[in-house]
Amino acid sequence: MLYLIWALPALAVIGAIASGLAGTLPASLIGLATALAVALATAPQLFGIADAGTALLRGAWIGWIVVPYILGGLLFWQMAIRPGDAAMPVETSLPDAHARRRLLFTACYLIGPFAESATGFGIGIMGTMVLIRRLGLKPIELLAFSLISQTMIVWGAMGSGAVVGAAFARTDPTALALRTSLIYLVFNILWLPIYWRMAERAGIGADWRERASEALWLLGSLGLTIVATAFLGPEPAMLAAFGPAIVLRYLIDEKPDRAAIAAAARRMLPFTLLIGWLALTRLVPPLNQLLQTAWSMQPFDGAPVWAPLFHAGTWLVAAAVLTALLHGHQRAFPAEIAAAWKTGRLAVLTVIVFSMMAELLSRSGIAGGLARGMYDTFGVWSVTVTPMISAVFGALANSGNAANGLFMPSQLSLATEAGLDVAAVVALQHAAALSLNMVSPVRMSIVCNLAGTPGHERDAYRAMFPFVVVIVAVLLVISVLIATRLI
Repeated sequence: MLYLIWALPALAVIGAIASGLAGTLPASLIGLATALAVALATAPQLFGIADAGTALLRGAWIGWIVVPYILGGLLFWQMAIRPGDAAMPVETSLPDAHARRRLLFTACYLIGPFAESATGFGIGIMGTMVLIRRLGLKPIELLAFSLISQTMIVWGAMGSGAVVGAAFARTDPTALALRTSLIYLVFNILWLPIYWRMAERAGIGADWRERASEALWLLGSLGLTIVATAFLGPEPAMLAAFGPAIVLRYLIDEKPDRAAIAAAARRMLPFTLLIGWLALTRLVPPLNQLLQTAWSMQPFDGAPVWAPLFHAGTWLVAAAVLTALLHGHQRAFPAEIAAAWKTGRLAVLTVIVFSMMAELLSRSGIAGGLARGMYDTFGVWSVTVTPMISAVFGALANSGNAANGLFMPSQLSLATEAGLDVAAVVALQHAAALSLNMVSPVRMSIVCNLAGTPGHERDAYRAMFPFVVVIVAVLLVISVLIATRLI
């Protein structure tokens, strides 16, 4: 009975969202209120009002750390793309089937993920759909290909999910992102044949030579992103790897003249300067140390440090301001700030609330108690259960942060209790929390409305079902390998 009471916060949130009675933010507030009541009444250790207050403040601090990534990324993207001539470099002419195929791959696997990395919230869907509309696809094909832009969501929203997940797991964000990125490399390798089959059915087929080229581009781009993650951290990694890849692809596919190259360089200048500066802040030791120590704040032991001059979100805002000045759009800045807040406010508020709930459950000992109860019931095989629940909840909430907030503390305790590889368990949890976001109801609604087919979500789910099968299979295999201590 006690375990059921301890599980009430998670059950309340899942029930509220799954029933359709509440959105993500109201459900998170219900979960927070339930967690506070449960922690104060039934915590397995001494936990009073003062302890709860400290946990709530600590959670709010952890949530605040990612706010600049979210709002800064949205604002920068809006200012960089806002002018009519600020499109990403891509083929402008489609003279034959080969050019159509190249555009499809570039939009789905390079430009879409790049946009998602800079902003999050399904913006990559919009970028991909704008480009592939020129291919004359059927609505269901337009839906499915646009959702492929979400296959690298581990780096979405400047990799901010790794920062939050690492805070819950008491580990390093870069280490967590690296481990998780290897899982997503496996996902994408297994997803690529599904993409090939979809393209073939859409009448945009390719021979094996072109498919081999696409596989090399995908593996090369993801490989560079993983290397960039190791050296630069999860925030600028995909921008640093995919930005040059997009430009190179454009040069190879379009073979532009000098005037076209100069025009493309001007369009990409805001991204080039931002990526270059973020790389310098990570790679030049004296600059890195200066920015990390200047005005840094850490009000809670073990919580993330906020160094405003090192935080990528700060430089995203700075880049947005400079881009507005560069393009002469200073007057549009207030409206763009309002638009960024309108798009990102739900994510900002929910990540803070879920962070507060996670800290309540962790600091009160409830997360550890639940983990011990699961271990007593299922043994080491309990590590296979929670990732599946996390994946489903992440999809319902359209938030890996929400799923990590609910389940990361208990997974961490479970790994410790069972003597499993803690880093592997934490990475599996993070990957699972993000894995089904690509087919979340929110993203499905976005893609159906953009395609002009509202109410066709069922068709979109049917088209993406093979991707879901791969996700479930990979998560199960990895969890079994962890449970049997093979990894």
